[in-house]
Amino acid sequence: MSEEPKRKRGAPWFIWTLPALIILALTLNHIFVFQLFRQPSGSMQPTLQAGKMFALSKWAYGYTAQSFGPLGVYLPEREWSVRTPERGDIVVFEPVPEPGRHFVKRVIGLPGDRIQMIGGVVHINGAAVQREPEGELQVEDYSGPQTFAAVRETLPNGVSYLTVERGETELDNTRELFVPEGHAFVMGDDRDNSADSRVPSVVGFVPVENVLGRVDHRF
Repeated sequence: MSEEPKRKRGAPWFIWTLPALIILALTLNHIFVFQLFRQPSGSMQPTLQAGKMFALSKWAYGYTAQSFGPLGVYLPEREWSVRTPERGDIVVFEPVPEPGRHFVKRVIGLPGDRIQMIGGVVHINGAAVQREPEGELQVEDYSGPQTFAAVRETLPNGVSYLTVERGETELDNTRELFVPEGHAFVMGDDRDNSADSRVPSVVGFVPVENVLGRVDHRF
């Protein structure tokens, strides 16, 4: 008597479900926890070099419809425990004049602050921010590597970082700007190579709900 052919057993269920679970976990991580970005310009030199990758903490300031990228267009205009960034934080945001674009800058002014540039020095509420020369450093420029003066800036809350001093520019002197409620004033660390809150037509004041997250990890 001939034996009946053995039936082929189907692949274990986890072979099909494991990839789907991994994709789901990565997607949720991208939306709610961390998102990878590439620094688009040299405006944050020397802290962030143009073209380098960094991870954005999506949960740092809560969530808004903008936090979910393209999916946000399907969500109601509401906020989930949105918090104001801390002074000195590096943030990714969508500027009001150019929605859909992502800018990376450092938070200098908070709601209610008075910000003014005088001779290239940041003044917060009438007091000059502490600055100390740190020699020279090399940064990328349109024409290739260039060497400029490095200045360490320390904000009132103790956050310290290097800035690039390229010389006198039109953005070194501004009128006093009052940061509205629910907004932040941001600047690039490469001060003379940054379109930021000093330029209302490009960035201006940044609404807190337009901040996508905080830069926490650099590669």
